[in-house]
Amino acid sequence: MGSPTARGLAAAAIVTAAVLAVLAVPVGAAGAAGTADWSAAWAAGVHHPVPGNDWDGPNWSVDGFTGESVRQVVRVSVGGTTLRVRLSNRYGTQPLRLAGASVGSSGGGATVRSGTLRPLTFQHRSSVTVPAGAEVVSDPVRLGVAALDRLAVTFYFADGTGPATFHQGALTTTYRATGDRRTEPGAEVFGSATSHSWYYLTGVDVSGPAPRRAGRGGSDGRDAAWGTVVAFGDSITDGHGSSPGADNRYPDQLAERLVAGGRRLGVANVGINGNKLLADSPCYGERGLTRFHRDALGQPGVRAVVVLLGTNDIGGGGFPDFGCGASPVVTAADVVDGHRALVRAAHRRGIQVVGLTIPPWKGAFGYDTPPNEAVRDRVNGSLRAGVGYDALVDLDRLLADPADPDALRPEFDAGDRLHVNDAGAELIATAVARALR
Repeated sequence: MGSPTARGLAAAAIVTAAVLAVLAVPVGAAGAAGTADWSAAWAAGVHHPVPGNDWDGPNWSVDGFTGESVRQVVRVSVGGTTLRVRLSNRYGTQPLRLAGASVGSSGGGATVRSGTLRPLTFQHRSSVTVPAGAEVVSDPVRLGVAALDRLAVTFYFADGTGPATFHQGALTTTYRATGDRRTEPGAEVFGSATSHSWYYLTGVDVSGPAPRRAGRGGSDGRDAAWGTVVAFGDSITDGHGSSPGADNRYPDQLAERLVAGGRRLGVANVGINGNKLLADSPCYGERGLTRFHRDALGQPGVRAVVVLLGTNDIGGGGFPDFGCGASPVVTAADVVDGHRALVRAAHRRGIQVVGLTIPPWKGAFGYDTPPNEAVRDRVNGSLRAGVGYDALVDLDRLLADPADPDALRPEFDAGDRLHVNDAGAELIATAVARALR
């Protein structure tokens, strides 16, 4: 971070766009995963606290919170009658004391709809202490939510938290206020203190039949959610390049199509901007080989995982360390072996796993070099030949400019020749939804 080249590393998270299309294999065959009581309605991959910068904006992760409430708004992909909330202190430097928390239906901005606020408890207590490196899950709470509803989750931290485990690229507004504001339905107390990251919050799970909502279509409100599709990748999965505040990331648009088609599947987006398959980063998360077990296979009700990783390993290989970790040069064999390891891990759990080829990047700053392009071509060739994925979506060809196949089609380019815009995300979501039917 702190330079255009470092920003290029984060941008390289192109990986996600194609991931969902991989779901061509029927998601219903879960094998050992089975039918779970809970489905992940929303999720986020978290990483180390890092300072804000000129490109991603400020964030509160380094200083954390003291005597403050944090209200975070998320959109759930599937509905239910009961929900629970997950939070993480994985990268904290001290035990995290959560003095209290609440959840309610969002009324827009920092407001909560009247009559929907519910306290969250942890083993029947309003407060909980989360050891450094640990995660906790709230007790179930009765609150009917429909697919594509927005929820407001409010955490109150009476004591200093220290640096906060967080997800930097939320593309959604988070609010902060002094004092305990868990039961405040209005937005006035939160003022203008906002951020565009998520803090400590890693998941919202649902169980039970979802209430019907006019105009949502698909479900008759009687059937319960029966599984989770995990979108695993870097910045395209994370939504970089899509419109902030619009829920236009491709996993969001996939969820919309599943709802319209009556598919009762949660979509858990655990993409992290700049993430690599093979190398850890203090800014862009643990390597995919490590976090796959927790962030993908560890989601409740997981039935399928779609994988698009390797863009940053190849394109950022050899970049200097700008404070976000080394970027070792990789070979095509290194990347392909990494994909094979993910496939084996998923299959050991009886979970279907689908792969996506690495999209075009001609003209992308730092990534577009002849050696990098040669490695990308070899990796894609190996993925097409078969590395064990249950299905493969060829994102390279889906997004390529017909006049220049090494480049993104202009109408899908977010502006950096690397990431897709809303239209590109829609194309991916549509292709994936069709593959799932």
